[in-house]
Amino acid sequence: MNVTGKQLLSEPTERPSSLPVPTSTKSGIALMYNEETNNTYDVCLKLTKEVLTIQKLDVVCTSGSKSQVNHRTVVLRRQATGGLGLSIKGGAEHNVPVVISKIFKDQVADQTGKLFVGDAVLQVNGINVEHCTHEEVVHLLRTAGDEVTIGVRYLREVPSFLKLPLGSPGLDHSRLSSPLFDSGLHLNGNGNGTTLSPPSPSANEPKYEKRWLDAVCLPLLMARVSRYKAGTDKLRFNCFEVFAMDGANTNILQFCTAAESTDWLQAISTNINELTQENIKTVNKYCSANDQIVHMGWVCESLDSSAAGRTSPFKFLALRGPYFYIFRRPPISATDWGRAETSYHLYEVLFKVHKLWMAEDCWLQARLYLGLEHSLQQQDTESLCFSILVGHGQSHTFRVELATDLAIWEKSFQRAVFLEVQRIQSKSYMCSCQGNVLSFTIDFGSGFTCSEGTSQSVLWRYKFSQLKGSSDDGKTRVKLLFKNAESKQIDMKELEFANLTAVLHCIHSFIAAKVASMDPLFMCSQSFSGNYTNS
Repeated sequence: MNVTGKQLLSEPTERPSSLPVPTSTKSGIALMYNEETNNTYDVCLKLTKEVLTIQKLDVVCTSGSKSQVNHRTVVLRRQATGGLGLSIKGGAEHNVPVVISKIFKDQVADQTGKLFVGDAVLQVNGINVEHCTHEEVVHLLRTAGDEVTIGVRYLREVPSFLKLPLGSPGLDHSRLSSPLFDSGLHLNGNGNGTTLSPPSPSANEPKYEKRWLDAVCLPLLMARVSRYKAGTDKLRFNCFEVFAMDGANTNILQFCTAAESTDWLQAISTNINELTQENIKTVNKYCSANDQIVHMGWVCESLDSSAAGRTSPFKFLALRGPYFYIFRRPPISATDWGRAETSYHLYEVLFKVHKLWMAEDCWLQARLYLGLEHSLQQQDTESLCFSILVGHGQSHTFRVELATDLAIWEKSFQRAVFLEVQRIQSKSYMCSCQGNVLSFTIDFGSGFTCSEGTSQSVLWRYKFSQLKGSSDDGKTRVKLLFKNAESKQIDMKELEFANLTAVLHCIHSFIAAKVASMDPLFMCSQSFSGNYTNS
């Protein structure tokens, strides 16, 4: 099929049936990056509905007499062919340990069953070599005699480059001082040319094997994920972190491809969202109909340019009852709900999406697989953000990790505002016109009404459908343009408010709720009880 990029974009995008559907369980191998040590090492990820477990490789004793796990003393009898049967890399001159990088099959080291790639060499014939250079350890091993006793310990976080095999692309093996230099070819042979048989294993000797052991178990309830470098708006390449509610984190998880990183990010985010929804349902069982939680979750607040030098903080947002809450951390108890950093009346809040790439992330994932998008990092130069516009021209901007998160927040705001408008039915604001104090009322059933402040006598009334336009000075004054039902002419009403932004947002909320109430798809999707439509 020969189509241009523009032609392809103009065609409707179908959801690929072959894409994996997110499930609550998942497992696989990833790299973990430790920013403090600047090392990466293999980890095994196991995802369940409630927990993300990170496993690290370790050497454990599986049988024989009891011995200290991981620390091992191994006797090697040098052979004329193959020497000790192992290779080492690293050295103190490069601030990395000396590590066994290769064990040759069926040779001495392999026959002991006690040595593994990734073992750090601690001692050679009783001499501590933890602070020795690479060449010093090589010299000790070559001159240690026919029987060499070495003490080792498996490094669970051994730098990945120390375990690369001989001849790995891009490695300069010609320099003996390099931590990547593999000394296997220099550890062969012995001084007298004799061949010693390997010792026969004793039935009581401990046996060892490599196993994945649980290292970190992160509960996913109220957890959050982040693809960004801490405190910045800079994306990591095919990486993300997972943070538990108590602040514990995974360190940085790295993946080979953008598609693999997206798969894991979606799977973990899906489980977090499902746990959040279950928690919301549990809380709502014990709350009144006017105090229900619609949605809540983590976001990252984007600071404006005037906040240069400050890090972008994570916030926990909640849509509950009549309010939009901003917390520093998730509210757990009833008391916590009273400790919000700030809160706003929902009907005076305006939700604005900055950017929504696609309706569902799986569509983006399909384009990644097809090569139509290079990566999330290249595509996401503008973050997935939404703003909350509040009274007096103030606003908050928040960033989410996935397009699905943005879609959920948008739908949740629509639902929360709709429910709040249905609850209050009308809202009145004091205003003035030509020096007279008036009351301006927005009513879900009747529309707009303006009355005298003292006598409450109605000066004028219009339906929502009669509002044809408006303009304001950005401060306190607004002109509302209504179509007169009898004369069909435009009536202009000029009013002045102390908090004009809040009034305009309230008008928007009532009109949006009115339109939504006439949309059968919206009403069916919300499962509302009762009849909310009014003539």
